[in-house]
Amino acid sequence: MRRRFVIEAVMVATYGHLLVPSRPVDFVLPYSTIMELYDMKAGSEPVMDDPDDDAHVKAKIGELIAFFEDPFNKKKIERALQMPWRESSPLLLNDKIQFTIVHAVDNAQYGEYFDPIETELLLTSLKLSVPLLSDQFEFQDKLLEAEVPVQVYDIEDFEFAVEQGITAADFESTSDL
Repeated sequence: MRRRFVIEAVMVATYGHLLVPSRPVDFVLPYSTIMELYDMKAGSEPVMDDPDDDAHVKAKIGELIAFFEDPFNKKKIERALQMPWRESSPLLLNDKIQFTIVHAVDNAQYGEYFDPIETELLLTSLKLSVPLLSDQFEFQDKLLEAEVPVQVYDIEDFEFAVEQGITAADFESTSDL
């Protein structure tokens, strides 16, 4: 059974260990996080502090963009974008990794406390009953402070999250988004 996680697309490019899990994984990406990849690749601002690491991550971002722009994958993504909260068919990277793109829609429920990307991440997690993966401690702290009922794992605990797994019954969620 595949483990599912909501995550930003750039984290998949940044953290190589995410692409070699011990079990099959489905990364659920709000579409807006894919659009961020284009800005990061084209931007003059470094993604990483070290110039060599920055060049490597920007190359990985380019590879991920190329994967999403593959005509077969692009068609699946375009279908998902036809309706709010529609999920794409799985985009298979390899036998262990697949991506599901979600046409997440920001709403005012958490908009004052979280930025638009964070809001889409947490709403996607809530709506689909899928845990979040994040490397941003401030975001994780804000989730706790706001008492948002989502399961969140630090990116460094990825392998633990894959091994532990989570079922919908374990995940407390609300459906009135």
